[in-house]
Amino acid sequence: MSDTRTWVGPTAAQRRTILTETRTIAIVGASKNPARASYFVNKYLSSTSDYTIWLVNPTIDEIEGATVYPTLADLPGTPDLVDVFRRHDDLPQVAEEAIAVGARTLWLQLGLWHEEVARRAEDAGLRVVMDRCIKIEHARFHGGLHLAGFDTGVIDSRRRSGL
Repeated sequence: MSDTRTWVGPTAAQRRTILTETRTIAIVGASKNPARASYFVNKYLSSTSDYTIWLVNPTIDEIEGATVYPTLADLPGTPDLVDVFRRHDDLPQVAEEAIAVGARTLWLQLGLWHEEVARRAEDAGLRVVMDRCIKIEHARFHGGLHLAGFDTGVIDSRRRSGL
C-alpha cells in the first residue's frame, strides 16, 4: 500500500449533489456501540434527514429496533449510497458487493483511502468519495455547521474573534 495519493475525489459541489440525489443509504459496518462513529452517523442521519437508512453487519441482528442485514445483497432494495466503516483490507470486497447490488455511490469514511478500490468502483460506474465523513458533509451542506465553514473545504473548531 502506497502513501502517495493520486486519486482526486469529487469537489464540494459534487459531494453536495451526491447527497442531494441520494435517497437510500446502506451503512456497512454499522455498530450498536454508541462510541463508534457508525453508530453516531446512523443516529445523525436518521434524525436529521429523509434518507432511508439500511444497516449492514453480519454479526448483529438489530440496532435499537432497526433490522441489521448481514450483507448488501440482503437489503430490501438497492442503496443509492454505500457508506463504509470497515478496515482497509475489507474495502475491495465491500466495493465488489456495492457494484453487484447496483449502488450509485461508494463512500469511504474518514481515515479510509484505497485507490485501487476507487478506480474499480469508478470503472463500474459508481461515484466515489474517500476519507470524508458523510455526517460532516451532510451538516456542512444542510446548515448544521457554522456558515463560515460552508463549502470552504475547511472545517475547524477554532473560534475566531468577531464571529
